[in-house]
This record gives sequence, structure tokens and C-alpha cells, in this order.
Amino acid sequence: MTAEVGDDVMGEDPTVNRLERFVADMFGHEAAVFACSGTQSNQMGVRVHCLPGDELLINETGHISNFEGGAPAALSGVTVRTIVAPDGMLDVDVLEGKVRVNDQHYARTRLVCLENTTNLGGGHVYPLKQLQRVSDWAKTNSLKRHLDGARLFNAIVSGGYSAADVGACFDTISICFSKGLGCPMGSILTGTKDDIVRARRIRKLFGGALRQSGIVAAAAIYALENNVVRLQDDHTHARQLAAGLAAIEGIRIDVERVKSNLVFFEIEATHGLAIQLAGALREQGVLVGPMGGQRMRVVTHLDVTTADIPTAVDVFRQCMAQGFKDRPLAGSGPYSK
Repeated sequence: MTAEVGDDVMGEDPTVNRLERFVADMFGHEAAVFACSGTQSNQMGVRVHCLPGDELLINETGHISNFEGGAPAALSGVTVRTIVAPDGMLDVDVLEGKVRVNDQHYARTRLVCLENTTNLGGGHVYPLKQLQRVSDWAKTNSLKRHLDGARLFNAIVSGGYSAADVGACFDTISICFSKGLGCPMGSILTGTKDDIVRARRIRKLFGGALRQSGIVAAAAIYALENNVVRLQDDHTHARQLAAGLAAIEGIRIDVERVKSNLVFFEIEATHGLAIQLAGALREQGVLVGPMGGQRMRVVTHLDVTTADIPTAVDVFRQCMAQGFKDRPLAGSGPYSK
């Protein structure tokens, strides 16, 4: 709230400028541009690399293809081509043969998009060697490389690699500050100087140019300086939560598949729907995400303490024992359909 501010549209907000330089240097990129949201910074990346009529390749669970309102088509005229791969993670074996031949009948394959950590894929973390393999494959096929890094620092902490390691694999990276890092808002796009000049113009086109945005950029700087290492606490809490849920009758979960701060599990169909359980949990102060059918998602974050985990498990146990399948289907959210 006390950050030094200026006019960011004119490049005169010193706190935003400091954040952009800080992040670009961290990832070994030439430049960066602050954005309002992860969707916005992802779509800036798509438009930087693609022309109308081009296509991008992405895992079928990718956020860009599922939860950004059809933005590649609406904002940039870009086709999304989805590929099935385990845990939401692309690899060379599923990408081989997916680049279209240079023929006027086909969309031009232009961009490959990865997501780290994966969201619908289950919160999994790309191994560095897999990122490098896909990056090398993309370069060999003259494709641009974009990373949706909404939870990238979770991946860095869990995967044991550095920001610079990841930066070397991609032309552009979108990083979200308002998830595990705990900021009130904001994301950033990193890349080459020329790509970021273009992205800044696209940000204006998409309605994302800001004025005295240093007050939120300052929160991002604080998060990068203070909230990265502590992400391991969230991962520990997620594993503890998963272990507690695994002991509850009617819940199916593989604790060993919990790799970051996202916990996915299923409830048995005889108990009811995920959206019904979510409603029962909400009444007891536990907020979870119904993902459709019997699938649910729980996220641990900096506002969740070690003491909260057994409390949440107890509430789950009570709701599962009391039953909830006769609840009305109210309060549905974007992941519940």
C-alpha cells in the first residue's frame, strides 16, 4: 500500500519496473510485462506467437484450452489442438506426428503449450528432463514454446530445479502471483525483448494496461522474496490431507500421486455427487472444488495451517458418515458441471 508508484502504461511505475526486471533476470529472459491475470498473460503469449488461422498444441487438460473462455479463438483466431497424455504432461512420444504439413488446407502448427504444475492433470510436476525434451522437439520442428506457469514455483520447489532451468526451455512463460504465492492479483509474462514489446501492445489491446499498479506489483515482489520456500509447507499439508482422506470410507485417493498443493480424489457414486458433498462441506467451513461427477479438488495454501488439516479431515469424515446425496444441486461452480 505504500509502494512507490507511477504510470505503468507509460513505463513510469518504478515498482512494476522493478518486478519485471526481477522476474526476467530470475528466469534468464530479456524482459517481462506485468498482467492482470494468468488468463491474460497466457493469451498475450498465444497472440505473440501465433497469427489467425494458426494452431497450438496442448494437453487435453490444459487450462488454456479448458478454462479461458475460448480465448485463443475469440482473441487471436487460433485453433486449439488437444492431445491426450498422462497426468496432463506432454512428452515427445505423443507430440511426434502432430505437426501439420505445410499445405494451404491445414492450420499452421505454430505453438506448443505446457502447464506446470498441471491443474486438471492432478497437480503433477514436470521433471526438468521432460521439459528439455519437449523444448528440443519444438525447436527441431520450428515451433514456439509457451509455458502456463500458474503454479510454476510449486513445480520448482517440488521438482528441485531452478527458475533459470525452466526459462531456458521456453520462449515465453506466464507466472501467476495470486495462487500459491498469495498475492491479491496479478501475473507476468517473460520472454525476449522483442516478444515482450509485442506483448505489451497486446496487453493494451486486451484491456490490461494499468496505471499506478505498483501497489499490486509490490505484493508480487514481497511474495517472490518471502513466499517461495514456504511452498513446501503447502505440499506437506497436501500429503497430510490426502493421507487423512484415504482413511475415510467412500473416498478413493492415491496418496502417492499427490506431488504439490493440489489434492484430487473421488467419492463413491453410492454416496452422491461431488457438488453435493461440496455444499455439505461448505456449511461446515471447508471449501473444496467439485470437478464434476464424483471428482473433487482441494488446494492447500498459505492461509491453511498445519492445525487446519486434521480439522478438515474430521469435517470430511462427518459429512461422509452423515450422508449428503439428497442435497439439492445448488452453488455449482466452473469446475462442477
